[in-house]
Amino acid sequence: MAQSLDAASAEALAVVLRLLQDPVARGGAIAANPDAAAMDRNIQAMTGSPALTQEFYELAAQVFTDLVQGSGGDLTRMRQSLADGQRDPAGFAVFLSPATLQHLRDLSGRVSDGRR
Repeated sequence: MAQSLDAASAEALAVVLRLLQDPVARGGAIAANPDAAAMDRNIQAMTGSPALTQEFYELAAQVFTDLVQGSGGDLTRMRQSLADGQRDPAGFAVFLSPATLQHLRDLSGRVSDGRR
């Protein structure tokens, strides 16, 4: 269930969403961080196309939005949810909106089809 965010949490969410959704902003952040660059290379290899890579980042923005809103911006709750999700990915899905879940299904199908 979504909770209201305080002003600082809402502002932080907006910054993260911009980095995820804007290829230019994301490129600058990736270039400045070797770990982010390695992760981006993995994402590009997995998706196999620039369009699917962009869609992956847009899906990540949706997931992050759902997580932040579902926790009310509580960092401890977000970290716990992510840790729980590593152990139980299906259980993590309770934090995701129906639209995010559908986007996840659609994207995973297109990525899978592209690897055949």
